[in-house]
Amino acid sequence: MKELQRPSRLAPGARVAVVAPSGPVPEERLRAGLDVLRGWDLDPVVAPHVLDRHTEFGYLAGTDADRAADLLSAWCDPAVDAVLCARGGYGAQRMVDLLDWEAMRAAGPKVFVGFSDITALHEAFATRLGLVTLHGPMAAGIDFVKNTRAQAHLKATLFAPETVRTITSGGTALAPGRARGVTLGGCLCLLAAELGTPQARPGARGGLLCLEDVGEETYRLDRYLTQLLRAGWLDGVRGVLLGSWEQCEAYDGLRALLADRLGGLGVPVVEEFGFGHCAGALTIPFGVAAELDADMGTLTLDEPALR
Repeated sequence: MKELQRPSRLAPGARVAVVAPSGPVPEERLRAGLDVLRGWDLDPVVAPHVLDRHTEFGYLAGTDADRAADLLSAWCDPAVDAVLCARGGYGAQRMVDLLDWEAMRAAGPKVFVGFSDITALHEAFATRLGLVTLHGPMAAGIDFVKNTRAQAHLKATLFAPETVRTITSGGTALAPGRARGVTLGGCLCLLAAELGTPQARPGARGGLLCLEDVGEETYRLDRYLTQLLRAGWLDGVRGVLLGSWEQCEAYDGLRALLADRLGGLGVPVVEEFGFGHCAGALTIPFGVAAELDADMGTLTLDEPALR
């Protein structure tokens, strides 16, 4: 696995586009998120269909074509420096194949931020654009709007990434040791669902794999991990970082499953690393070379996430 191209950091006055590739966006939270961005001296612009709702499938923020058009237009706009997703939910997989990747590649590198369902787009940005992306809070998310730790860590990553080269989680070692590799990952169920699709990586070989999920029964998490193992997708992974498991089984029970499915990899595994659907989620860059110290609960980037 190779390091990916790092976009430029943001500066005061930078224009950021907010898009909704997945589920419908609460208008009140969007307004609050825009106020946060303005408070950072950014110039946020909202894509035309962000507040749409699909007439037949209410779990989608408008039609697939409109959601894809918003993302494509924002990315290809030379005045836009970054694209922030408004929220997750479901729907990115339905629109990702509608994007014009040649046009997006020609537009050059930009900052891209999101998590959860946006995992499908993190994978696509890596395979189609070769670009570092940020797994972090979204513009209409509760964490983005209300949690000062989540806000501060994302803001530092965007404006002063050299200040957060070492990400300290307070997590503990499920399997001890140190490992070097290139960061990747996201929502476990999405990584399993992406297997065999045109936008997905062939595997996590050489990677430091970040995994989290929300609202899943333990047997389903078992299924996703087992699918990745059976498909050989985890062969050669260098280390694993486990984030939040919100609205899943109590963690004591879940830990046994994670140890059972991941312990056989023979690599360092750190748990409770503090990214994903938890309060105060840390921003994790994907596509950067880094060292994981599972015993210390740290991820140290070789270079800042953004140039």
